[in-house]
Amino acid sequence: MNQGPLEDPIEEAARIGEAAAKKKLALKLLGGAGIHIHSASARKPPLKRKYGDLDYVITKRDRKGVLDLFPELGYEANERFNLMQGDRRLYFFDPGNGRQVDVFIDVFRMSHVIDLRGRLDHDGPCASPSDLLLSKLQIYEMNRKDLVDLVALLLDHPVEATWGEEVIDAGYISRVAADDWGLYRTLQVNTEKLRATLGELDVDQALVRSRLDELWRAVEAQPKPLKWKLRAQVGDRVQWYELPEEVRSPYEPA
Repeated sequence: MNQGPLEDPIEEAARIGEAAAKKKLALKLLGGAGIHIHSASARKPPLKRKYGDLDYVITKRDRKGVLDLFPELGYEANERFNLMQGDRRLYFFDPGNGRQVDVFIDVFRMSHVIDLRGRLDHDGPCASPSDLLLSKLQIYEMNRKDLVDLVALLLDHPVEATWGEEVIDAGYISRVAADDWGLYRTLQVNTEKLRATLGELDVDQALVRSRLDELWRAVEAQPKPLKWKLRAQVGDRVQWYELPEEVRSPYEPA
């Protein structure tokens, strides 16, 4: 008999990761908890923080396995949501700790759409540093916790031109930004917020700034298609991002 969900979200993420690995499910952790596992700087002041809900991404082939996995681990499925949205997203709830688990299928959809197909076959419990960075930088209404997580990620991972399990892949991020002007614009806005927040933190600011500079040199150098250039001419006059709605837990009062 499996024990129920653990109170500490990082310990719980490790438990979920081990269970998924045993079933050979490519369940990859996103968000602040994913960055905590990838980045030592997130585990100590001034960047250490508390975590809440857990976010994951899977490939469509693992959908059935994940629908079986979480109830086995003591979670309750949000049956209504999973019936209506289950081809692209699944929700589970831990009533004991009041924690939600959000599982995206193939594509991460929040303020923007990031297609993660073909990017989840590596070993380890987390999405790559590049996808962790994108999943945070794409949030239009980014808060201080998101900014702190991004600083930890940039402190601990060099920016390089190609994919690596422990690097931020500037080539990949540049291609994604060149495919969608709206995403590019949000990355641009949030990078400026990140630079402004750096001055308030007792970290190696020069290192983070140099890595941001390196990333943006690659983003700006990437050739942009005509559709991107046409949308850029419209600019901020038309909204370029979504404001995703929170899914209510079945235990919350209406």
